[in-house]
Amino acid sequence: MSHDASKPLPEGVQRVAQVLRDKGHPHAPVMLSDAARTAQQAADALGIALGQIAKSIIFKRKPDAAAVLVITSGDRRVDEKKVQALVCQDGQKLGRADADFVKASTGFSIGGVAPVGHAVPLVTLIDRELLRFDEIWAAAGHPHGVFKLHPEHLAHLTGAPVADVTEQANT
Repeated sequence: MSHDASKPLPEGVQRVAQVLRDKGHPHAPVMLSDAARTAQQAADALGIALGQIAKSIIFKRKPDAAAVLVITSGDRRVDEKKVQALVCQDGQKLGRADADFVKASTGFSIGGVAPVGHAVPLVTLIDRELLRFDEIWAAAGHPHGVFKLHPEHLAHLTGAPVADVTEQANT
């Protein structure tokens, strides 16, 4: 981990840092020397288990085009049917979000989507699988930016419920 303190943090990271400060979160974002666009890259850079990475996956609810954020454990796959059952009413479906939709709704590019500091309010769910860990790391608004937190802090930071949103793990 390294960041040249003489360089200002990227705008997205500054936005996330402000939300964390406003909510009294004890850990500021840090910048990694290499990009962590995937959960595996982030885990490798931080020297932690893949499951300790809080991935932010964006879906698009149809037909109202609401952005749905699922914050999931890095070693799990989101079960779209479970998420759809939780966030969609009759006649609504969940679909994949493209890069332009992700950027417009969150203000972040794919690979740096933080769980907080979004451009517009999102429908958000937290994967209960994250509760397996004492410490997790999430993206901080930039592919090089991350921040540390306890899984229970996600609910405080996002106001989102914890839910069963992943496929059954292969054990």
